[in-house]
Amino acid sequence: MSLSPQDRLVVEMQVQNEGPNLIVAYLLWFFLGLLSAHRFYLGRPKTAILQIVLNICIIGLLWTLFDVFLISGMAREKREQLRQKYTRQAAAHGGSLTASQ
Repeated sequence: MSLSPQDRLVVEMQVQNEGPNLIVAYLLWFFLGLLSAHRFYLGRPKTAILQIVLNICIIGLLWTLFDVFLISGMAREKREQLRQKYTRQAAAHGGSLTASQ
């Protein structure tokens, strides 16, 4: 699946616009970590709910603290999912993806 440089640029712009912001993710972790807001923000609702439930048992508190090291990887993974989505869309449209889509 080969895209033109212009289509690749459009894909990257969409990933930047719709992808998670690391600063926001870390702020959510810092201020609302016990509610797993950072995991909801990064598109991981199942583990967010599990983490909230486990917070009652102290295990979730440790998991929440450990998340400070995982946030950048989760954000990178979310951006890559968006990149693949938009690359598939561009290829499906015959390589004519515009910035307005």
